[in-house]
Amino acid sequence: MPTSSPGPSAEDRPTEPADADTAARYGAPRQFWRALDRRRPPGVDAVTQGWRSPLRGPWLTSVYGLALLVTLPLVIVTGLLDYAAYGPQFGQAFPTDVGWLRLPPFDWPTRPSWLFRITQGLHVGLGIVLIPVVLGKLWSVIPKLFAWPPARSVAQVLERLSLLLLVGGILFQIATGLLNIQYAYLFGFDFYTAHYFGAWVFTAALVAHVALKLPRLVTALRSRPAGAELRTPRAATRPEPPDPDGLVPPRPGPATISRRGAIALVGGGSLLLAVLTVGQTLDGPLRRTAWLLPRGRDHGEGPNGFPVNRSAAAAGIQGADTGPGWRLTLRGGGREVTLDRAGLLAMGQHTARLPIACVEGWSTLQTWTGVRLRDLAALAGVPDPASAHVRSLEQAGLFRQATLQANQVLDPDSLLALRVNGADLSPDHGFPARVIVPALPGVHCTKWVADIEFRARSGG
Repeated sequence: MPTSSPGPSAEDRPTEPADADTAARYGAPRQFWRALDRRRPPGVDAVTQGWRSPLRGPWLTSVYGLALLVTLPLVIVTGLLDYAAYGPQFGQAFPTDVGWLRLPPFDWPTRPSWLFRITQGLHVGLGIVLIPVVLGKLWSVIPKLFAWPPARSVAQVLERLSLLLLVGGILFQIATGLLNIQYAYLFGFDFYTAHYFGAWVFTAALVAHVALKLPRLVTALRSRPAGAELRTPRAATRPEPPDPDGLVPPRPGPATISRRGAIALVGGGSLLLAVLTVGQTLDGPLRRTAWLLPRGRDHGEGPNGFPVNRSAAAAGIQGADTGPGWRLTLRGGGREVTLDRAGLLAMGQHTARLPIACVEGWSTLQTWTGVRLRDLAALAGVPDPASAHVRSLEQAGLFRQATLQANQVLDPDSLLALRVNGADLSPDHGFPARVIVPALPGVHCTKWVADIEFRARSGG
């Protein structure tokens, strides 16, 4: 008995426009997509058909996607918290002018003392560890980047645009971040400005992508039992059924590795990077394994044998600047007080074990001794300051001055440190005096302090 073949769907079946206006509204877009489909660039088919791995498909892509979905928000949030730690309300966070992308103002806390150490360490360390996962995810979907036509509707154009911003955004953030921690400023733009605005572009694209693809991710993960998939050897690895997104290759070849092996390869790469990175935030033997941090390993021996971000020579500090003629000037409350190092040592000394953390991701925990900042504020006639502006002997650069919030000045462990680990500060660590404040970014723990201006509260 003959059977009739089904006709074209309503979407594909040509329609007769009622008038010229209808044809312009509905016929032209359809003709455009069909014409685009016919004008295939040379070599596209050869490229797309060359990727034949049977591993590619919704399940593996979703496994990598789930790992990124769980971890990338942590990278984003810690990055924004680190920006807030620099005190944007004082104009000392970079970039300074971010328009409507500014964060809600709040005072960065001093407790726990390791707060900035953990946020900056996580932001840099986790960003490095996720590189193999990002590359694995891109490998799983790369044939889609060469699909033709790139889109078949306006909705797909918008989806492709968000995907372009997502992929471009994460690669840009990773590349500039890695170059920054290596002090390799090969790009011709300001890192901080580009990284901050790039983060917002990537975040917006990530939110849009998750909103579009989360149902597909959940469906794909449920389609294959994870336990059974991870027990499947290479010889038994088979392609997934064709999927709506076209991730499964149309003509898959034999497997050269199992899905278990692909996940282990990516996980192993992340583990290796973790081993080579974690030492930057831990003191002791692991410091020597922090190969990715140019200044994250031990420097010298003895009490001052810990990382230096900016040496005295690099800052242009001469021996004469920090010799017997050095004086600290305190201002505020209508008075000016001048102290030499002997005078500071004669004041009440306080010792605190505090971390110091740098934007490049490294940190270290040391024991500091010096005069409490709140005691210096009282001496200057401002016992309850609103802020303190600290200036260095250094004449130029990001490190020459910093403004501290009231809670940072008044914290009992906030010091003008004179000694570290029982010894005088070395010139590279800020001799004759430097600022140390709990949870404060290292760049604002000013070295070679020349004067401090304590500012009273309005109406005080």
